[in-house]
Amino acid sequence: MKLTMKTPLVSTHWLNDRLGVDNLIILDGTIGKNSSLDNSAKNYIPGTIFFDIQNNFSQMNSNLPNTIPSKEQFEKEVRKLGVNNDSCVVVYDSIGIYSSARVWWLFKTFGFHNIAILNGGLPEWKADGFPLENKVISFKKEYGDFKAKKNSNNIRSTADVLGIVKSREAYILDARSEGRFYGTEPEPRAGLTSGHIPTSINLPYSDLQIKGKMKSRPELLEIFADLKIGDKPLVFSCGSGITACVLVLGATIAGYKNISVYDGSWTAWASNKELPIDNKRQG
Repeated sequence: MKLTMKTPLVSTHWLNDRLGVDNLIILDGTIGKNSSLDNSAKNYIPGTIFFDIQNNFSQMNSNLPNTIPSKEQFEKEVRKLGVNNDSCVVVYDSIGIYSSARVWWLFKTFGFHNIAILNGGLPEWKADGFPLENKVISFKKEYGDFKAKKNSNNIRSTADVLGIVKSREAYILDARSEGRFYGTEPEPRAGLTSGHIPTSINLPYSDLQIKGKMKSRPELLEIFADLKIGDKPLVFSCGSGITACVLVLGATIAGYKNISVYDGSWTAWASNKELPIDNKRQG
């Protein structure tokens, strides 16, 4: 049996029923302090392989965090995970749906579409009482044959976003909290000015979720409709390109097509002292 994904999300029950299927690859895309490989107390879904966003799957010579890697780097590292062109990938994280959305977006940006996110992530898996292991591997002995094909339309640069600010040809949606967006809370990166890109709209990624699971399609449709964004292209931003991908996921579920990520996000924008910064409330 070969698995094929028809939706961007799968349930824990769906995954549990298919553990052990030949072409299934399960990835842990947890980022940050909870992603240590040597933590034996941590639990994993059986057969999990670790997807290291911050090291193997970011451009290491960039002065910005989590910068999208080159096509060659992504292809090389994905092959180490044992991913083939006909694989079926399910990705999760230890929070719910957080950095797993970044992994999903990276795969799709590099031409691989047979991938879905585990709705609710590891917390939902544990709550349902499904089997766990205390080990994870970082690569497969047999490399995969995955071939990357980059879709540059999924990515926007600082120059692109500055052009959008001037032309209003697209909407910029920011996934950070309201406090960070309006500059009433400090940025987590030391020395980085708070505020937002002029003309951008605040849509905290947490607004699209309930307890780490994505809201239903009708609820997501209503959220995006309330923004009155029409059919213009959508560009998603956040702090460093991670939670912007949660908004991409929500927009994809809601049926939007012309969508992209400002990969440098607020870190790139606010680090450039020549770019305008806003902190005014709309309306």
